[in-house]
Amino acid sequence: MTSYLMRRQLRRSLALACLVALPALACTDTLLNVTDPDIVQRANSASAANGLLNGAVLRLAQAVSGTQGPDALFMFGGLLTDEWRSGDTFIQRNTQDQRIWDPNNTFNAGPFRNLNRVRTQAALAVDGLRTYVPTGLADIARMFDFVGYTQVLMGEHYCNGVPLSGFSGTTVVFGDPLTNDSLFKLAIANADSALGIVRGSDSARVANFAKVIRGRALLDRGDTAGARAAVVGVPRSFHYDVTHSVNVNDNQMWALNTSARRYTMGDLEGGNGLPYVTANDPRIPRRIGTSPKDDPIFDTAFPILVIRQGIWGRTSAVTIASGIEARLIVAEVALREGDATTWLSELNALRADSTLLPVPQDTSFRPVQGTKLAPLADPGPSLNDSLRVDMLFRERGFWLFSTGHRLGDMRRLVRAKNTGGWYGRAISSVYPTGAWFKGGSYGDAIQMAIPVEELNNPKFHGCLDRNP
Repeated sequence: MTSYLMRRQLRRSLALACLVALPALACTDTLLNVTDPDIVQRANSASAANGLLNGAVLRLAQAVSGTQGPDALFMFGGLLTDEWRSGDTFIQRNTQDQRIWDPNNTFNAGPFRNLNRVRTQAALAVDGLRTYVPTGLADIARMFDFVGYTQVLMGEHYCNGVPLSGFSGTTVVFGDPLTNDSLFKLAIANADSALGIVRGSDSARVANFAKVIRGRALLDRGDTAGARAAVVGVPRSFHYDVTHSVNVNDNQMWALNTSARRYTMGDLEGGNGLPYVTANDPRIPRRIGTSPKDDPIFDTAFPILVIRQGIWGRTSAVTIASGIEARLIVAEVALREGDATTWLSELNALRADSTLLPVPQDTSFRPVQGTKLAPLADPGPSLNDSLRVDMLFRERGFWLFSTGHRLGDMRRLVRAKNTGGWYGRAISSVYPTGAWFKGGSYGDAIQMAIPVEELNNPKFHGCLDRNP
């Protein structure tokens, strides 16, 4: 803003000088025109194309787990679910945690903007790499993965009506509002593009990332056969991570929770939340504060012990797609198709593999390293297989904690059967409800609002609807 005002003032001064200058003198403000550094230009060389790729890698880490105030998606979106509670004094975090629908919440803009930055920069990287580094097929495919992955995240987290704007040169091209289902279709198309070209070094990892994106989007669309087929061949040990470092961006699960106490772990939140803490599960090592006096949440007006996660430290990588997720997709499809044997076998195969469990940050976190997961017993058939569904989504919640999956899971659980959903559960049986722990009651938000700043797009007039 300062740069813009300075340019405007300089131009005005130059224009006044022109008015009093001799008629023979020509005036120009060409030297005062500068390129807005916020607009990423297309690549004009191999190094520029690789720069766009590296920038997209950094932006993805920032978008999902590497920024605060406004916060990254995995934490701010997790406040709306049962994963996190606000231990903070900021009204923006409290409102989100209380499920208050508010497009004017200023923290909405950060994650939405950052996801779109990943999407647009990855798309520019695709064009640049194709032109200047055409043999780098794995890198080109990875950028297609990034575009598809952000589209899945937006489809799962935001209301219907997400506009995907872009650039033509330095001109903003405003996008039309899209339904969540349309975003999932686009994500599938981009994953297909990645799979169609991926070759060379790192191709297996990039291809498996594309398969998981594809399976996730098809699952969101209710395509059981397609979702199962999409993840065929993804090994259980596969994981695609974003990384953090003290030189670039801290892991915010550590920074906002473990360090600053502005977030605290959820546990049975609002009556419907999962027991992330009390289950004492080795997939989520945690440490409870010693006393409200010595170790409270940041908002000391509420004498509540902070509950710290022990999965991630300050520079820990965060897995955003994995073989675990692929097997959970297969398990869900099997259950939907009435194959309870395969469903249970997939869940127990994951639980039997101790190499998949996180290593606690230190011995102060419980459970300690080496704790095993016992096999699950089939609760047996019930009305709409509700007990088996409960078990499936509990497993998903514990395996995929704070990695951007939970809100999509909750929306899938409440999506009406006559609109392509499978479960059709009442919102009041899935989302936190009743009295909020800082006072008042939970609101009715079931997804994140598209930020009010998008009203600058003349094609966007708010959410098309707030259906799950």
